[in-house]
Amino acid sequence: MAPVETQWRGMSLEERLKWALSPDLPDDYRPFLLREQWVQTRCYFARRADLRSAEVDVLARDGDYVIRLCIAKRPDLSAAQVAVFCADRDPNVRYAIARNPLLTEQQRAVLLQDEDELVRTAAAKGPRPSQERCRPGQAPLLR
Repeated sequence: MAPVETQWRGMSLEERLKWALSPDLPDDYRPFLLREQWVQTRCYFARRADLRSAEVDVLARDGDYVIRLCIAKRPDLSAAQVAVFCADRDPNVRYAIARNPLLTEQQRAVLLQDEDELVRTAAAKGPRPSQERCRPGQAPLLR
């Protein structure tokens, strides 16, 4: 095992959460956060405003809907990612993308006819730009 991997595997959940939120996150830890076993830690990482494009790509395909929901709110999604989120199997993800300003009018029209009432309501409300929150000692997170 590489030294960084050994170090990561030896960390407690609390230490991993701290790094997921840290403004001083070492580049060496980022790949481990993408594959983190703890959803809470991956979720905090997914909400970071400074995610790299490749990281967004990986997290957009995460098997856990909570992670996809976090990513669906981002202002830096590609048109292809927006389209995939519009057709996500989970209504919570479709709800999140329904408020994203990157949604096309055609995509909004489809979501206005969604089988889920809350998705239809979100699409009817229109765009809601993502906002950043930055607590002292933490990296900026998207809300």
